[in-house]
Amino acid sequence: MEHKINTYEKSRALFERATKVIPSGIYGHQGPAEGCFIPVEAFPFYSDHAKGSYFWDVDGNRFIDYMCAYGPNIMGYNDEEIDEAARRQMEKENCVTAPSAVMVEFAELLTDTVATADWSFFAKNGNDVTTLAVMTARAYTHRKKIVFFKGYYHGVSPWTQKIDYPGIIEEDVANNIYVKWNDYDELERVFAENRGEIAAVISQPYMHGNFMDNEMPAEGFWAKVRKKCTDEGTVLIVDDVRAGFRLDLAGSDHYFGFEADLICFCKALANGYNVSALCGKEFLKNTVSGMSFTGSYWMSAVPFAAGIACIQKMKRLDLPTLLMQKGTMLCDGLKATAKKHGYDLRVSGAPSLFYLRIANDDSLMIHQRFIAEMVKRGVYLTSHHNHFINYALSEADIRETIEIADEVFRVL
Repeated sequence: MEHKINTYEKSRALFERATKVIPSGIYGHQGPAEGCFIPVEAFPFYSDHAKGSYFWDVDGNRFIDYMCAYGPNIMGYNDEEIDEAARRQMEKENCVTAPSAVMVEFAELLTDTVATADWSFFAKNGNDVTTLAVMTARAYTHRKKIVFFKGYYHGVSPWTQKIDYPGIIEEDVANNIYVKWNDYDELERVFAENRGEIAAVISQPYMHGNFMDNEMPAEGFWAKVRKKCTDEGTVLIVDDVRAGFRLDLAGSDHYFGFEADLICFCKALANGYNVSALCGKEFLKNTVSGMSFTGSYWMSAVPFAAGIACIQKMKRLDLPTLLMQKGTMLCDGLKATAKKHGYDLRVSGAPSLFYLRIANDDSLMIHQRFIAEMVKRGVYLTSHHNHFINYALSEADIRETIEIADEVFRVL
């Protein structure tokens, strides 16, 4: 059966309206340019509604969604249990002069869940908590320099960007040091060259950058990094904003067998309700307590209630195991289908947040055509970003995805 090819007339009309009142029409990583919509006419721009593993665009096209709102949708859109907890809290209170008691309950649950956590601090975006983590490290150590692994993404604040980015000045990144992922010798050399000056090493739990095959830590890498940071009095920060709860409910550092000093969560923390968290060790608690860092809505109660319901449900289901199983089923099926048609589909990263690349063409043009044809037939993927599995994704969804991939490889 040939699948229907989507058209997007209403999306395009809405985009024309949007460009008059919104910069770029859709700004940021979900915009047509930043989101690598190649070619742009293959992709919808605006959604109308969502449920479970699907969203529908304004033209009525249904998509099996493997971007999951770029990560937050971990249980399924409009999960009834989580939404009900949020509704009950909204009936009581949300943004109030004094924070709701539910904040304490959420902090207790998160601290009990995450292995490295002795305390939890809440904000709204991943960028909020990665920034707080770096500020905390600098305040605690009285040092300036931060080590990054090349290919990183830690948010959009000036300290996370690069000197040739618009609006970034030399002072913003003057104390950034960049080393190659998995190259412990280079890291050791950087520490020797900057003895007593490095406040923090910040890293994703494994390299899941864009435009590159994702790469797991080498054997023993994290143990050596942990020891080096301890020996040098440097704070070790894990940015678990993207991978958090898809590998291990106790944190991705726990999954890889070490403990971070600070760990940052956001996307999957409350199934799309807007809350992020910095968790950390006891020795950094007083430092955070003395810092000036807050936001207008950071103590709103509804996302806390949603977060409690989300964590409780993830625990009950042993969710990371289920997501790994679903991801493995999907990725194995896609690889086998590609091979049948003579394509070398590389799958990297964890199965619960997998990265795809067709390796037959170094220009990436074949890969981009593959993604575009999948989207036109109702499977929402993106060209150069990792993808996400959610709990609502069914075996029928996976079978349909593989059937569409079979059709697309024939078209290619």
